[in-house]
Amino acid sequence: MEKILYLMRHGQTLFNLEHKIQGWCDSPLTELEINQAKIAGRYFTDNKLKLDHCYSSTSERACDTLELVTGGKLPYTRLKGIKEWNFGCFEAMDDFLNPPLPYDDFFVKYGGESQDGVSERMAKTLSQVMEQEDHHFVLAVSHGGAMACFLRYYKQPLPHGIKNCTILRLKYEDGQFTLLDYFEPDFSKLEK
Repeated sequence: MEKILYLMRHGQTLFNLEHKIQGWCDSPLTELEINQAKIAGRYFTDNKLKLDHCYSSTSERACDTLELVTGGKLPYTRLKGIKEWNFGCFEAMDDFLNPPLPYDDFFVKYGGESQDGVSERMAKTLSQVMEQEDHHFVLAVSHGGAMACFLRYYKQPLPHGIKNCTILRLKYEDGQFTLLDYFEPDFSKLEK
């Protein structure tokens, strides 16, 4: 039976604004994020989408985003397996210190994770979620780097940069995820 996973990136954070590397470390959502999350939340209400389960990374920025998107009306479970890539001692450093893509195993020697490690962690966790019998329409809030690794793992096309509050709609069938489409909220009319 086909199941649908809505995999969403968290909203804008202070580190996003300051162009800092943000993996397992956390920074608070900005004021702009409150409006971003409301716009992203409309994707579900406007399309009359009913979610039967919700999950979030254990990072506060992801939990806060999920609560804003759902209006705090849906219970959710926090999962370490959908956390962002661990960038080791590069955490909270300036973005310009990132090496060119692909990162592959670069961060391992600095106490972080490999790209394959992140990909496998995301795939295992989200497969376990979707294999549950009563999980048909699931929302999971995660992170840009981890989501990109997840898509690469399943050889799915990568949207050009996974912006804050982007929602990927994926089909889960026979142990495989397939990207159906994605929703990128229009924040152009919001005050910066």
